[in-house]
Amino acid sequence: MTGITGTGRPEASAKGTAYSVIAELLGRWQRAFDNHRTADLVSLFTKDALFQGISPRLLAGPTEIFGYYDNVTEGATAIVEVLRANLLCDGIVGGFADVTFTARTGETFPIRLSAVAQRLEGTWRICQYHAAAR
Repeated sequence: MTGITGTGRPEASAKGTAYSVIAELLGRWQRAFDNHRTADLVSLFTKDALFQGISPRLLAGPTEIFGYYDNVTEGATAIVEVLRANLLCDGIVGGFADVTFTARTGETFPIRLSAVAQRLEGTWRICQYHAAAR
């Protein structure tokens, strides 16, 4: 298994790579979210992605994820802080982030996000996304 030491713990470089992947992917997610670019948001997910936003509804795939983000009021923004990330296996990383959503009204919604990303054809995509109140 790439990036794993004999102790079963990810090597420092693997952790750094995992962190970079999650940070870059969630950075792209944040920019698309802040600019209400729904199609760009959906393009960050795999075709079979599992998704739970801040509503309890469980979603899967691009059509349902598109509907979720398309219903977000324009003017909403997000601030993302990646907390940690790990290499799960070759081509799959997972991580946690704190995200603070701000509505156009100024009301804030702090959440904790877990995300799993998969490398497909040289591009990282989110295959699992789960948000919970913080």
